[in-house]
Amino acid sequence: AASKLEVSMPAVVEVESGGTARIECNFYIPGNGSYTYINWFYIDRNNRVRLCRIIGSEILEENVDYKRRLSVGEDNALSISRVTMQDARTFVCQVGAGSHGVGENRTELHVYKVPEAPEIAASLAGISVQSSNIPQIAHCVSKNGFPPPNITWHKNGEQLQPEEKMVKIPATLTRESSGLYTVSSTLFAHVTREDRNSLYHCTVHYWLRGQRHAVESRRVNVTVFYPAEHVKLQVMPSSALVKEGDDVKLVCEADGNPAPVFSFYKRGLEDSWQDLSSLADTNSGVLNLHDVKKSSSGLYRCQTLDLDDMRQLEKDVELVVNYIEGVHVKVEPSSPLQEGDSVRLSCDAHSPVALDYQWRDEKGRKVGEGNQLFLSNLTFETSSNFSCKVIAPSVPGLEQSKQVAVAVQGKPRIVAISSPLYVRQDEVVNLTCKAIAFPRPSVHWNVNGTAHEYVENQHIASNLTVRVNHDLLRAGAMCRVSNALGISEKHIQLLDQKTPESKGVIIVAIIVCILVVAVLGSVIYFLHKKGKIPCGRAGKQDITKPEARKDKIVVEVKSDKLSEEAGLLQGANGEKRPAADQ
Repeated sequence: AASKLEVSMPAVVEVESGGTARIECNFYIPGNGSYTYINWFYIDRNNRVRLCRIIGSEILEENVDYKRRLSVGEDNALSISRVTMQDARTFVCQVGAGSHGVGENRTELHVYKVPEAPEIAASLAGISVQSSNIPQIAHCVSKNGFPPPNITWHKNGEQLQPEEKMVKIPATLTRESSGLYTVSSTLFAHVTREDRNSLYHCTVHYWLRGQRHAVESRRVNVTVFYPAEHVKLQVMPSSALVKEGDDVKLVCEADGNPAPVFSFYKRGLEDSWQDLSSLADTNSGVLNLHDVKKSSSGLYRCQTLDLDDMRQLEKDVELVVNYIEGVHVKVEPSSPLQEGDSVRLSCDAHSPVALDYQWRDEKGRKVGEGNQLFLSNLTFETSSNFSCKVIAPSVPGLEQSKQVAVAVQGKPRIVAISSPLYVRQDEVVNLTCKAIAFPRPSVHWNVNGTAHEYVENQHIASNLTVRVNHDLLRAGAMCRVSNALGISEKHIQLLDQKTPESKGVIIVAIIVCILVVAVLGSVIYFLHKKGKIPCGRAGKQDITKPEARKDKIVVEVKSDKLSEEAGLLQGANGEKRPAADQ
């Protein structure tokens, strides 16, 4: 056990600015004696300044600077509320115990304030890789920290260190009126073209309860200027797919920043170059060619100029405009064709790519493939406009067509007439005659009337409107079709229709016959029901037997009437019977 008065206190107490600091004072008095007084002091410039004096349960002589911020607990611990930066000092607890003397100890009060998150601002102006001076990359500030924090810089996650003629990191520390510190730092560094994608950030470091802490800023990227090293020129769409009539773009791209000035040229005769820059957007590097032709094919050049170092780069590309030209159809034989003849159609065209051929009729139906079409046994109906469609399979949309007329010549052939035609006296009727021929024929009638002609699917038709008279009924009409190669004619027969009166007589006769048959059938059915005529298999009787009852009817049938009467009974009874049964 200790033989003298001892006072124990923590060496250091840490508290955040604005919080409450609690400083304990523990003491031991031999013999379990009691203290006489307790004095609390703080050290200011090596001088002791008393905060308060505790005698018994009373606190005396409270310091004016700490008024209303001090309190002493039952364990004699001193509490200071609303701590400020000025409270960061040494505090002394002195205990008096009468005959045991006086003892004391001290505690360092550390006040801290976590600094604000750092704010970073990247350089707004672009940074050239060719800059002779070390350019500024970014500036970083962290405010209201205590004790004073410090700032470090990082690129792509790796910390940067000052390097002569390459990296500079100056920093400033400012003490504010509040006692807090503001720290700022600026990063200066040379850049390369790879730094166009680099990310920079700063980190503020501070101490808290004996441990080091850090807060990072957001990542920023800076604009890096560098000259072009490579240039690329391409045709859009792909040169292999360009055809006449397309709109084509020549796109020139360089890997410099900012983009250089673009110029476009096309090679002409004797290696001369035609300047096309007036047709291009020299800032974006695009040359637009509208509705290209076969003559648009050739070698194109893009040239770049870097305005910083006046360096030039160039790139060439070959533009191939695919085409189909000279589509020609040959007819063999070339002499006029007659019905029954055969003909061969041959199609030819020129193109830098492989071609396919299709044949279609005038209705658009495909009738053949390949560059030849053979037609046999020609007729007037075969006559048509055939088209040869030339297609480039490797170039979508590239095609050409050529039409050819296959005309079969011959004298007219009448294919339809309105004969026989049933008419009535004085009736107005239409007589029709339809024919086919080439050259186109003319149609004539041997009777007077109003004629109307029309052409339908290579046929010529004539409608003659006439009034029927006795001579027309007797002789009919003649349709005569002719052209330079011959004449065809056909007779139209006119038949007199029955008069309405004769039709009425026939109808009345038919109705009378139907009524007679109906009455006869009813009589037979009535006799059958009365039993006067035995019918059916169960009622068979031999009409020659003498035992026949008086109410039976004996029928004598002559041989020449037998079949007629048998048929009548069959209709009444539903089955045919032998003569003996009847």
